[in-house]
Amino acid sequence: MTEDGRNRFEIPKEIRSMAEASLDQARQTFEKFVASAQQTAGSIEERGATVRAGAKDIGAKAISYAEKNVQSSLDFAQALLKAKDLTEVMRLHSEFIQAQMRSLAEQASEMGQAVSRAAMDAAKPKS
Repeated sequence: MTEDGRNRFEIPKEIRSMAEASLDQARQTFEKFVASAQQTAGSIEERGATVRAGAKDIGAKAISYAEKNVQSSLDFAQALLKAKDLTEVMRLHSEFIQAQMRSLAEQASEMGQAVSRAAMDAAKPKS
């Protein structure tokens, strides 16, 4: 077997079509979920304007992060469908994991800051 033959990675057309259809359905379902979550987050009623503002900010951040993370995963899956060989699959996987780790660390930091701000604002005495 030649070097090209061993590294050749081909996804059958039927599997690729089925995966693409599933991916499209997942995207549509996710978009509906995000719309519903945004609607729910927008309708949360909390006591006090400060608590409400903090909760809304945290909820909006969480939804934004979830949307970004799922979109990244869907993009990664789409890229995998187009991979030409195992080397490309491994490269794509490595790039995806590294990007996700950076993104999650950044999101955790931002969320921690938002929660701290909301807690401090909620604890302030009313004037």
